[in-house]
Amino acid sequence: MRGTLAVRVTALCLAVAGVVAVVGGLISARLVVSTAREVTQQTLSDQADVFVSQFADNRIGLRRMVEVLNGQGVAVVQARPNGVVVTGDATAEKAARQAGLLDLTGPAHQVVEVGNRTLLVELRPADARGAIALVREAETVKGSGRKLIRNIVVALGIGLLVAAVAGLVLARRLARPLSRTAAVAYSMTHGRRDLRAPVDGPREVAEVAAAVNDLSDALHRSESRQREFLLSVSHELRTPLTAVKGFAESLADGVVTGPAATAAGRTIEQEADRLDRLVGDLLDLARLGADDFRLDLVPVDLTALVAESARVWSTRCTAAGVRFAVESPPTPVWATTDPRRLRQVVDGLAENALRATPPGRPIVLSLTSTATEAVLQVRDGGPGLAPEEYPIAFERGVLNARYAGTRPVGTGIGLALVHGLVTRMNATITASPSPEGGAAFTVRLATQ
Repeated sequence: MRGTLAVRVTALCLAVAGVVAVVGGLISARLVVSTAREVTQQTLSDQADVFVSQFADNRIGLRRMVEVLNGQGVAVVQARPNGVVVTGDATAEKAARQAGLLDLTGPAHQVVEVGNRTLLVELRPADARGAIALVREAETVKGSGRKLIRNIVVALGIGLLVAAVAGLVLARRLARPLSRTAAVAYSMTHGRRDLRAPVDGPREVAEVAAAVNDLSDALHRSESRQREFLLSVSHELRTPLTAVKGFAESLADGVVTGPAATAAGRTIEQEADRLDRLVGDLLDLARLGADDFRLDLVPVDLTALVAESARVWSTRCTAAGVRFAVESPPTPVWATTDPRRLRQVVDGLAENALRATPPGRPIVLSLTSTATEAVLQVRDGGPGLAPEEYPIAFERGVLNARYAGTRPVGTGIGLALVHGLVTRMNATITASPSPEGGAAFTVRLATQ
């Protein structure tokens, strides 16, 4: 099982405190021991200088000086001019001989090992009286080191205790708001959208809580649009289904016969086609994000495509009492695209324009080109959109939700499908006011 954040933070604090204490203690111990040895060696050197000066002057008896030094833990070894070594400490004598007492030519100091003991030796010539050596065991230095280590261990324990307390406090400060945020996120997975994570704690933790709150708001808006979209689609599906069902029942019951049966059959066919288009749009919209959504990109003469589309929409606009116009260059305009999907885009924009344009007002299908791009436009003379609505015109169901009941609207998927198709074809589409007074939808494609 994964450890909690509190455990991990506390363990990290303990580890850092332990490493810092151990490394700092080892470095300090080495420095202190080294410094202590140097100080002891310097003290012994000063004692040797004093001893030699007094010993040479012979003002103080040798025995008295030796007693004073012995009381300080220092052994005195004398080498007479005839080579005889005088001392009361055999170990000190051995250390002095090993340090070069009998071959002394000038002041010297040595660190020698005798058995398992480390001894500091200061050598001084005593003129006519030979030479002397002061020997002191370095055990006091080792003792200081052991005492220092004990102090380091105590400091380590105190440091670990403080680190544990600090780690727990820090971990709780971090973990408490994170736990509350996690609880809110968990509730969101069960459909709750009314909860809010507390935006407190350190800045990064507060940013996580704020992001979860923003996500909750975004989900609420998205789900609201989704519900409105589903209601709209359900209504659009139910209308042709009701007509199909009603006329089918009339035919089956024999209520409609003769020439009226032909008209009923035509109505059923038209409503079935309407259902087929709606279901096809829904399927295309659902497949747009899939990797296997197929596009057949080939060189396409956009001038010919616009002319072919114009023949269909000119007839439909005339039947609806809407003026239809085409603006297209006389020469071919070539672009690499999917002709079937591009025609689907033009038809979707034209149908949207025809739905919104009242009789007597114009619809314009326009094609222009530059050296690098082709610009395909569908403009209408309908009521248009509010300025703030053009940037969101392609969001699924937005315009349907805003204008349902006030003007003719579709299912809310037409413009979203058009935008998705154009994007998949590596083109761009924008919405803006048109010179005709309504809305203009502009598709830009790269030319060959």
